[in-house]
Amino acid sequence: MKTAQNTKEESFGKFDFVKNIGLFGGISLALVIISLVYLAIKGINYGIDFKGGTEIQVKFADTVEIDNLRKSAENLHIGEIGIQSFGESNEFIIRFQGKTGNTDKETNEILNQSIAKVKGMIDGEFAAHKPDIRRVDTVGPQVGAELKKNGFLSVFYCLLVILIYISLRFDYKYSPGAVICLAHDAIITLGIFVLVGKEVNVPILAAIMTLIGFSLNDTIVVFDRIRETEDHYKNKPMSFVINKAINDMLGRTIITSGTVFTSSLCLYLFAGGTVSDIAFALCVGIFFGTYSSIYVAAPFIIIFEKLKYLAKA
Repeated sequence: MKTAQNTKEESFGKFDFVKNIGLFGGISLALVIISLVYLAIKGINYGIDFKGGTEIQVKFADTVEIDNLRKSAENLHIGEIGIQSFGESNEFIIRFQGKTGNTDKETNEILNQSIAKVKGMIDGEFAAHKPDIRRVDTVGPQVGAELKKNGFLSVFYCLLVILIYISLRFDYKYSPGAVICLAHDAIITLGIFVLVGKEVNVPILAAIMTLIGFSLNDTIVVFDRIRETEDHYKNKPMSFVINKAINDMLGRTIITSGTVFTSSLCLYLFAGGTVSDIAFALCVGIFFGTYSSIYVAAPFIIIFEKLKYLAKA
């Protein structure tokens, strides 16, 4: 006769995650495809770190209308120019690529002249607002292209090393789910980031790398719990094992991810500039990273076993 304790042990928990594996798997696949198609059509809005150009940050003592600043900048005729305000309405970032010359020396001369024109416009037309030019950053087109190539290669090598690590840490049936989970998080985060019109630069790429590490940690915790549960319930099907393991560590996942998400959300709401963009990427990535650890990485073990069974049949 079964006791209450035995009945409790055999129950995998409150939520049946495996039951909806098809639904959430379809949602994840659709989100990844939509993100890839959107990135291919729309293209990534690279910052000056990757496409080259100049970025000037200026703060005025009082409020300045962004339309007036934009109109004055466009009258300089130095090429395509973009202006973004952040924080209060008295601090701006002015970005432009400038024109290219026939030689590198000529390009540098044109760039220096363009920077001088922008500074002259700020100090002249807006002198009454007491401008403070806080920084001027310039990246050449060749350097930007090299940074972009190395940045995305670093993400690829990171995923490759993770694949090897998971294979050694666990076994072959866990590795594909972990890597697919991380690629899923990075692609969807990048797609949403581009959708809202934000620029992708070196700090944002660093944020995506951080998300890969955060998601990997969460996935490893899930996998460890699955392996422990599998050893304890050797006669139970894998669906039972995965459900029980996820339910057992669900509280830990919610607390950990919720804490980091809340901190990142505060930075996004109250910080400005690049910090706000990094925090936005973290918020999106943490949400999808937590989701994928439960609904992508773990259930993928069942899919892999089914595929292996069909291959043998």
